[in-house]
Amino acid sequence: MKKLVFLMLFAIPLVGAQLPHVKAEEVSFSAERLKRIHQMLQRRIDAGDISGAVTLVARNGRVAYFETHGFMDIETKKPMASDAIFRMASMSKPITGVAIMMLMEEGKVRLTDPVSRFIPEFKGIKVAVARQSTPAPAGANQATPASPQFYTVPADREITIRDLLTHTSGLVSGPMSTSEAAKVARKPGETLADYIPRLGALPLEFQPGSQWRYSPGAGFDTLGRIVEIVSGQTFDVFLKQRIFDPLGMKDTFFSPTEDRIPRLASVYQKTTRGLEKQPDPGPTKYFSGAGGLRGTAEDYALFGQLLVNGGQLNGKRLLSPRAVELMGSIFVPDTLPGRPRGEGFGLSVRVVADAAARGTWLSNGSFGWSGAFGTHFWVDPKQKMVAIYMVQTSNGEIQRDYENSVMQAIVE
Repeated sequence: MKKLVFLMLFAIPLVGAQLPHVKAEEVSFSAERLKRIHQMLQRRIDAGDISGAVTLVARNGRVAYFETHGFMDIETKKPMASDAIFRMASMSKPITGVAIMMLMEEGKVRLTDPVSRFIPEFKGIKVAVARQSTPAPAGANQATPASPQFYTVPADREITIRDLLTHTSGLVSGPMSTSEAAKVARKPGETLADYIPRLGALPLEFQPGSQWRYSPGAGFDTLGRIVEIVSGQTFDVFLKQRIFDPLGMKDTFFSPTEDRIPRLASVYQKTTRGLEKQPDPGPTKYFSGAGGLRGTAEDYALFGQLLVNGGQLNGKRLLSPRAVELMGSIFVPDTLPGRPRGEGFGLSVRVVADAAARGTWLSNGSFGWSGAFGTHFWVDPKQKMVAIYMVQTSNGEIQRDYENSVMQAIVE
């Protein structure tokens, strides 16, 4: 009988993990002060700035605050659900960063490796140099902006893995390179393997390493392709087998299955006419490491806790403590052109270098990132904390207000 019970238990499929939930005071938060998070977000919902959100705050590996706010969908008045699935957009990037760090630890990738080691099309890349602009002739159509005018010069050096991780590569990072990228745009149904090699023919926006300028898609999509080449797996399979399954992130993926569609939170854009619903792109074969993932607040909290814990969670070690420390180190100081005061950049994450200079409540050394649809997270190694804000409307002000609302609730 005991053997039968054991076999039955063994046959139960693995389900997603969750961090334990405790009373706020058990991890030195004020429950009363944490209520200010909901009060702040409700004001924003009432003002028509966002449709709804899910917020989660954990400290010392335990969840002190986990709340839903507003609606998943305004038109149907569907209340926000705690397991709502959000388009993460660029909050995909730190996950891609972890994937690369794992391959580094295996000795298969180096920070200093040129991208051309893995994708030969990036060999001999050029850099765009803007030509001096001339006034438009009288009577010219001012409604259609002219394409940037430039010439190219050889790059001082090749772009590296480090350049891609830190947004210092110049790959599709500004008007000149973006205008050229439009000429080799990705076609429907293409994969990373189909598209990424074409990026090697594009001129960089600036000499590698000379400045920080955000590469919204190309840089981290290229990293995703490198993961595929090095691992021999498609990027979605690598992430599932090496990161999501070990951590219990059961609701993090690129393409929604039929059973998950009712849990998708609608994306809204704030316009002069109010919040306007945006179409969902649906299933995809293009596994964007820059912005293609979807997931829940609880799933992303597991990923954040992995980083707080120095690379391990629930007995599964994905990275060494040193690798996580490197991720959150300042590779790009705030003195490099393009970075705001008080905020450096690590390997796939922003890093608070000087809280006073940044004008933030976050602790020095906190690191994280955000997404185009408003999603936001950070981990605080000093406070042993992870905070998640899942939403589907872009608004940087609310992200800062959320940071403040979380930090003011810590009382010990």
